[in-house]
Amino acid sequence: MIIEILTALLILTLLEIVLGIDNIVFISILSQKFPKEIGKKLMRLGLLIAMVTRILFLFMLLWLNQMQEGFFAVDSDYFSTNISIKSLILFLGGLFLIYKGTKEIYSKVEGHNHQHETKSSAIKSAFSKALVQVVLIDMVFSFDSILTAIGMTNGIEKQNFIIIASIIIAIGVMLIFANSVSNIISRHPSLQVLALSFLILIGFLLVTEAAHVSNTIIMDTHVNPMPKGYLYSVIVFSLVIEAINLKIGSRKKKS
Repeated sequence: MIIEILTALLILTLLEIVLGIDNIVFISILSQKFPKEIGKKLMRLGLLIAMVTRILFLFMLLWLNQMQEGFFAVDSDYFSTNISIKSLILFLGGLFLIYKGTKEIYSKVEGHNHQHETKSSAIKSAFSKALVQVVLIDMVFSFDSILTAIGMTNGIEKQNFIIIASIIIAIGVMLIFANSVSNIISRHPSLQVLALSFLILIGFLLVTEAAHVSNTIIMDTHVNPMPKGYLYSVIVFSLVIEAINLKIGSRKKKS
């Protein structure tokens, strides 16, 4: 029994870390717009909010299940869907990530660099807006995280304890390495663009997931979600290629 619990805890913790990478990338992009210390504060708060959101969703499981029930349906010859609160949140979250990633890439390509605000009031206002964005995205990412965790630990004794422990451990690990990830992304413009591209891909994933959850049918074709395995394969492959490019670039600088 103990071995089963520890195995489930280890697997679930690794899963939470993998799923939490999206959060780190998104918060890292937002933190770049602030002075270093304030950026670190946003990073810590963002990850702590992600932890609290996941635990709250776990204890609000009944409410979470109700959010998957459709409340608005459309049925025609060419288009049908059954929209639920969950599918709506996934859809809006996906659109926001696509918008945010596209906007940031455009700003970098056009040379519209974000300048750190110097006025205290301006910093507080920008920080509040960024924190709201983090909370909304944390809610979106928490859906799949908690539902997946519940499915993986179904039937195992002390299920809630395992899920909560895995969330706390995963967030702790991410807090340790979050600043390092953020610093690496900020030092390499190509990595920033790559990270933003990942956000756009994840946005499309959330949109297709929302269509699938709402049983959307277009021209007699059911909309299926983008396979997560393909997405993660693309991300890993891109990171490997980028790592090789950075290694080559550093050698050229030394020589």
